Amino acid sequence: MTRMVARLLLLPTLVTALAILVKGYTQPGDGFSAGVVASLGVLLQLMVFGREEAEKIPGVRQAGTLAFVGLLAALGLAVVPLLMGDSVLTHYPPPGAKVLHLGTLEFITAVLFDCAVFLLVFGFVVGTVSAISRAIEDADGGEDL
Repeated sequence: MTRMVARLLLLPTLVTALAILVKGYTQPGDGFSAGVVASLGVLLQLMVFGREEAEKIPGVRQAGTLAFVGLLAALGLAVVPLLMGDSVLTHYPPPGAKVLHLGTLEFITAVLFDCAVFLLVFGFVVGTVSAISRAIEDADGGEDL
Protein backbone atom coordinates (compact mmCIF):
# COMPACT_ATOMS: atom_id res chain seq x y z
CA MET A 1 0.00 0.00 0.00
CA THR A 2 2.81 2.41 0.90
CA ARG A 3 4.57 1.80 -2.41
CA MET A 4 1.39 2.49 -4.38
CA VAL A 5 0.71 5.74 -2.50
CA ALA A 6 4.33 6.87 -2.90
CA ARG A 7 4.19 6.21 -6.65
CA LEU A 8 0.90 8.09 -6.97
CA LEU A 9 2.19 11.12 -5.03
CA LEU A 10 5.35 11.81 -7.05
CA LEU A 11 3.77 13.48 -10.10
CA PRO A 12 1.27 15.63 -8.14
CA THR A 13 4.10 16.74 -5.85
CA LEU A 14 6.25 17.83 -8.79
CA VAL A 15 3.31 19.57 -10.49
CA THR A 16 2.54 21.38 -7.22
CA ALA A 17 6.17 22.48 -6.98
CA LEU A 18 5.99 23.86 -10.53
CA ALA A 19 2.75 25.69 -9.68
CA ILE A 20 4.38 27.24 -6.59
CA LEU A 21 7.34 28.34 -8.69
CA VAL A 22 5.15 30.00 -11.33
CA LYS A 23 2.58 31.37 -8.89
CA GLY A 24 5.27 33.35 -7.08
CA TYR A 25 4.87 36.29 -9.45
CA THR A 26 1.22 36.99 -8.75
CA GLN A 27 0.84 35.70 -5.17
CA PRO A 28 3.13 34.47 -2.40
CA GLY A 29 5.31 31.61 -3.57
CA ASP A 30 8.88 31.24 -4.72
CA GLY A 31 11.74 29.02 -5.79
CA PHE A 32 12.65 28.06 -2.24
CA SER A 33 9.20 26.70 -1.43
CA ALA A 34 8.98 24.93 -4.78
CA GLY A 35 12.40 23.35 -4.21
CA VAL A 36 11.34 22.07 -0.80
CA VAL A 37 8.08 20.59 -2.13
CA ALA A 38 9.82 18.88 -5.08
CA SER A 39 12.56 17.49 -2.87
CA LEU A 40 9.99 16.12 -0.42
CA GLY A 41 8.35 14.19 -3.26
CA VAL A 42 11.69 12.70 -4.26
CA LEU A 43 12.64 11.96 -0.65
CA LEU A 44 9.41 10.02 -0.22
CA GLN A 45 10.49 7.86 -3.16
CA LEU A 46 13.92 7.47 -1.59
CA MET A 47 12.47 6.31 1.72
CA VAL A 48 9.95 3.90 0.20
CA PHE A 49 11.88 2.41 -2.73
CA GLY A 50 15.51 2.93 -1.74
CA ARG A 51 18.33 4.96 -3.22
CA GLU A 52 18.88 2.92 -6.39
CA GLU A 53 15.22 3.14 -7.42
CA ALA A 54 14.97 6.84 -6.52
CA GLU A 55 18.02 7.62 -8.65
CA LYS A 56 16.03 6.60 -11.73
CA ILE A 57 14.02 9.83 -11.32
CA PRO A 58 15.44 12.53 -13.62
CA GLY A 59 17.66 14.96 -11.76
CA VAL A 60 18.29 12.82 -8.68
CA ARG A 61 21.66 11.45 -9.83
CA GLN A 62 22.69 14.96 -10.90
CA ALA A 63 21.49 16.63 -7.68
CA GLY A 64 24.94 17.98 -6.80
CA THR A 65 25.37 19.42 -10.27
CA LEU A 66 21.90 20.99 -10.13
CA ALA A 67 22.74 22.64 -6.80
CA PHE A 68 26.01 23.98 -8.22
CA VAL A 69 24.33 25.32 -11.37
CA GLY A 70 21.59 26.91 -9.24
CA LEU A 71 24.16 28.57 -7.00
CA LEU A 72 26.17 29.92 -9.93
CA ALA A 73 23.05 31.21 -11.67
CA ALA A 74 21.73 32.91 -8.51
CA LEU A 75 25.09 34.52 -7.82
CA GLY A 76 25.40 35.62 -11.44
CA LEU A 77 21.93 37.17 -11.46
CA ALA A 78 22.74 38.95 -8.21
CA VAL A 79 26.12 40.33 -9.30
CA VAL A 80 25.61 41.18 -12.99
CA PRO A 81 23.68 44.39 -12.16
CA LEU A 82 26.80 45.63 -10.33
CA LEU A 83 28.73 45.39 -13.58
CA MET A 84 26.03 47.47 -15.24
CA GLY A 85 26.20 50.17 -12.54
CA ASP A 86 23.04 49.15 -10.69
CA SER A 87 22.43 47.76 -7.20
CA VAL A 88 22.82 44.09 -6.34
CA LEU A 89 19.76 42.01 -7.32
CA THR A 90 18.33 44.69 -9.61
CA HIS A 91 15.91 42.91 -11.90
CA TYR A 92 15.41 43.59 -15.57
CA PRO A 93 13.55 44.88 -17.46
CA PRO A 94 13.05 47.93 -15.22
CA PRO A 95 9.57 48.94 -14.00
CA GLY A 96 7.46 50.43 -16.77
CA ALA A 97 9.40 48.73 -19.56
CA LYS A 98 7.78 46.28 -21.95
CA VAL A 99 7.93 42.69 -20.67
CA LEU A 100 7.56 39.46 -22.64
CA HIS A 101 4.68 37.28 -21.43
CA LEU A 102 3.73 33.63 -21.71
CA GLY A 103 0.16 33.62 -20.47
CA THR A 104 0.39 35.36 -17.10
CA LEU A 105 4.08 34.51 -16.60
CA GLU A 106 6.37 37.47 -17.14
CA PHE A 107 9.89 36.84 -18.44
CA ILE A 108 11.98 38.94 -16.09
CA THR A 109 15.23 38.19 -14.29
CA ALA A 110 13.27 37.50 -11.08
CA VAL A 111 11.89 34.39 -12.80
CA LEU A 112 15.41 33.19 -13.56
CA PHE A 113 16.51 33.94 -9.99
CA ASP A 114 13.64 31.89 -8.54
CA CYS A 115 14.45 29.03 -10.92
CA ALA A 116 18.08 29.18 -9.76
CA VAL A 117 16.98 29.08 -6.11
CA PHE A 118 14.72 26.11 -6.94
CA LEU A 119 17.65 24.21 -8.46
CA LEU A 120 19.87 25.08 -5.50
CA VAL A 121 17.39 23.94 -2.86
CA PHE A 122 16.28 20.81 -4.73
CA GLY A 123 19.83 19.78 -5.57
CA PHE A 124 21.15 20.41 -2.07
CA VAL A 125 18.38 18.57 -0.22
CA VAL A 126 18.22 15.57 -2.54
CA GLY A 127 22.00 15.38 -2.91
CA THR A 128 22.61 15.57 0.83
CA VAL A 129 20.05 12.92 1.71
CA SER A 130 21.29 10.66 -1.12
CA ALA A 131 24.87 11.03 0.12
CA ILE A 132 23.82 10.18 3.68
CA SER A 133 21.87 7.19 2.39
CA ARG A 134 24.86 6.04 0.34
CA ALA A 135 27.16 6.38 3.38
CA ILE A 136 24.79 4.35 5.55
CA GLU A 137 24.55 1.63 2.89
CA ASP A 138 28.35 1.51 2.61
CA ALA A 139 28.71 1.28 6.41
CA ASP A 140 26.18 -1.55 6.55
CA GLY A 141 27.94 -3.47 3.80
CA GLY A 142 25.33 -2.74 1.11
CA GLU A 143 22.37 -4.16 3.00
CA ASP A 144 18.96 -2.61 2.35
CA LEU A 145 17.72 -0.24 5.05
